[in-house]
Formats: sequence, structure tokens, C-alpha cells
Amino acid sequence: MELTLIGREPRVFDGPRLPADATVLAELTAQVADADLAAPPVVLPDFHHKSTMELPSSVAVATAGTIRPTLTSASVNCGMALLALDCERPGVAGVIEFYRRVRERYPYPARNLRELSTHEVRRAAVEGSYFAAERFEVDAGELARVEEFGRLDLDRYGGADRLARELPSLAYQLARLRFGTVGPSNHFVELQVVEEVFDPRAAELLGVRQGQLTLQYHAGGGVLTGEIGALFGRRKHYPRHLRMAMAVQKPLYHLATARSYRQLRERLALYFTDGCPPVSRDSEEGQRLMLANAAAMNYGFAFRTATYAALKKIAATVFGGTGGRLVVDSPHNSIYEEEVGDRTAVVHRHNSCRAFPAERCAPGTVFAETGQAVLLPGTSRTSSYLAVAGPKAEASLHSACHGAGTLVADFAEKGLSAEHPDGHETLRFGYDGAAAVRVRHFDDNGVNAALGVLVDHGLVRPVARLRPLAVLN
Repeated sequence: MELTLIGREPRVFDGPRLPADATVLAELTAQVADADLAAPPVVLPDFHHKSTMELPSSVAVATAGTIRPTLTSASVNCGMALLALDCERPGVAGVIEFYRRVRERYPYPARNLRELSTHEVRRAAVEGSYFAAERFEVDAGELARVEEFGRLDLDRYGGADRLARELPSLAYQLARLRFGTVGPSNHFVELQVVEEVFDPRAAELLGVRQGQLTLQYHAGGGVLTGEIGALFGRRKHYPRHLRMAMAVQKPLYHLATARSYRQLRERLALYFTDGCPPVSRDSEEGQRLMLANAAAMNYGFAFRTATYAALKKIAATVFGGTGGRLVVDSPHNSIYEEEVGDRTAVVHRHNSCRAFPAERCAPGTVFAETGQAVLLPGTSRTSSYLAVAGPKAEASLHSACHGAGTLVADFAEKGLSAEHPDGHETLRFGYDGAAAVRVRHFDDNGVNAALGVLVDHGLVRPVARLRPLAVLN
């Protein structure tokens, strides 16, 4: 579909059982009222508004000539990944030992240990997943399963030398800490089993089969992504430790490097007032912002690749086998330059993941045959889905929702879901070291409603359904 008629009203992908909230739609419309839209904003299933975020979740917005950081998270490159393991299904003792080792490697509250040197942080910001693959012994061939191969090119925005000159050294010092941490909240490490395969050919190419054990995790992009996000404006999510760091870093980054009085005044207006104003993509400040964004994305890719390496090693030690292989790593908070219709635009995704068709994926990769893999988790009490981009994904700015957790909760609250009739359970672990508890599953009505909308509109094709066995969150 050609996105040539640019309307102000969002393009909404919802359904009779999950209508988009009118109040939240009005908030989104107001947020983009003055935006230079390259296409109608996109609203996907699981649409809701968190109080700490400027923009509702499960959206994608393309702008023609400006970069608008508030159209995504304050920390880019939060994302999810899926591993296909090559071991037998473990018993309870094995599951308990696995999560004990995960907590030991990534405790919460996180230890303020320096995991990287300053030089390694710089490498992560420049080289992305390629740095992490070398540092943590990951086969570089697996990076074809990471979006953008886990690395954005900095040269088009001024290069690594400019980044090194301008980004304060304090930012690198803080980013040495807590590299690879997962943590609680909606982040998780979940063991699953492939319960149903819908597309055998795509499943074979992606490396999953019925009855196989999988490991899915949701992790952020690390310390540097939050620091860079805070450098370019005041955000709703602004914890005390970050405010303290910004009191030093922002003047060093923006004011100490200004080359003229005019530039100094411009940066004061852009970055030291309330909110987070848009920046022209083709301006000097726009190039500088895109350079910082690319560095943050790279660090986030490296962060999650390090997490993958650690989880794979733990799985191999406890369960046997090699620890499996990566199926996909997919960010769901991002800013990219992409082709929209017949022009290049800035695509902002907030809690939505990219879904490129096969022809837009790198030649010679598995995704060039299947389309980009997409993860649609439910919750630890429902199934999750592995899918690939569908034939009409262009209609949603090549985007799909990154999960259905809010819908699952809403369906349960409204009586549209009940406990699963087969009595499935998940063994749930916490970070406090207490004994795991068993929680009963809901039926899949909520997550299936979200998937149904995506499939009915041709945005994704389902490949496999995954049933959770145990989770840490």
C-alpha cells in the first residue's frame, strides 16, 4: 500500500473485542498535532498510556523532516529476544538451578560493578553487537538474527571520532555498570515449549520445531541509552540518579562544545527548557541527535547480545547441549530513518517492533526468505507467539505491537478470559530468593485477540505458539 495521502487521524488496527481507547486516541492525536507527518500515525493492539511516558504504547509515527524523541521511550532499544534450545525438557530441579544461576549472574538490585572498561563502552557504542559478539564469545553469524545486524553506522552522522569528542567521559563511566542486567517489572526471562507450529517451512528456517524448549527474554538497552535520552530534553521518566548525572553531563555535552553564541542559544532553547522540542533532521543539531541515537541503539544491541551470551552459557551448563541459537532479537523502542512511501522519513516506534517483509531484509539471510521475525508475548500465564512480517505490513509503517500483556489483564478483568481448562501452570521465580510459586494459566483469548488483528490486516503471519513453563520477573 502506498502511504501518499497524509492524514492527521491515526490509522487504528483494533477489533470488536479490543477497541482502541478513545481517550488515549485523543491524547495521541494531540501529541502529533503539530508534527510534520510523513504518513498517518499507527495504533496497534495493546494500545494504552503509561503515566511515565509522553506517548501511548503500541504506536508508530513517521515524520518527514524532524526528529521527535518524545515519540518513543526516553531509553531506546528496549527489546526482546528468543533462543531455540537444543536440550531435553528439564525437570523442576533443573529449572530451579537455571534460575538460581541467572539471579547469581544478574542480581536485582543490580550490583554497581564495572562490567566494562571505558574503552569497551566506546566500542559498544560504535560497534554494537559486533563488539559484544567478540567480547562474550558469540558466533558472529548469529547477528543476522539481530535487527540491523546489531549495529547502526555512525559515519553518516559524523562518525565515531565526533562521538568521542563530544560525549562527556562521565557518560562512559556510568555505562560501565550493570551491563546485561534484565531485572523485574515487565522484563522477564521465560522458559517455554513450542506447543503448536502453523508454518512448518518458516519454523524450520527460523530453527524452531514442535515440542522444542525455547527461552524468551525482555531486557532494556542499558545505562547509556537512558543517559543519551536524557541529554536531549526533560522527560517524564527522570529518576533522581539520572537528574544528578545530567546536572553535569548536559552542560558539558551541549554548552561546552558550542562553537558560537548562536549555537549556544539554540542549544539552551532546545535542551534546557521544559519538554523535548523537535529537531530538524537536516540541521547540525539533527545530525548530532541522530549520531547520539545511533550510539545509544548500538550500545543497546551490545547490551542484549551480552545477555544472550550469558543466558546461553547458563542453559548449556544446566540443561546440556550447546545452549541453542538465536531466533530473533527485536527492539521495540527505536528511531530509524526508513523509506515511507516514496521518501525517507524518521520512523519513531514506541513499544512496537519493526516488521520488514522479506524483500526489505538483507539478501542471503533467513529473514530474506521468511520476512523479519516478530515476537508477540502474552504474559507468563498465557501463550506467546513467534510470527513473521505479513504481506501488508507497509500499512502499519512496517510495525507490530510488542506484546499483549495489557490486553490479557483487561480480558481477565472483564470476564472475557478464565483459567485455562487444561490446568497449565507456570513456575514463577522472583529476585528475592524465595521459593518459586506455581501460577495457573489463563486461556489465550487476550493474546489471540491481538494476534487476530495483526493477522486479519496482513501485518504478520503466525509461525508458532509457545507455552510458558517457568519465568523470572
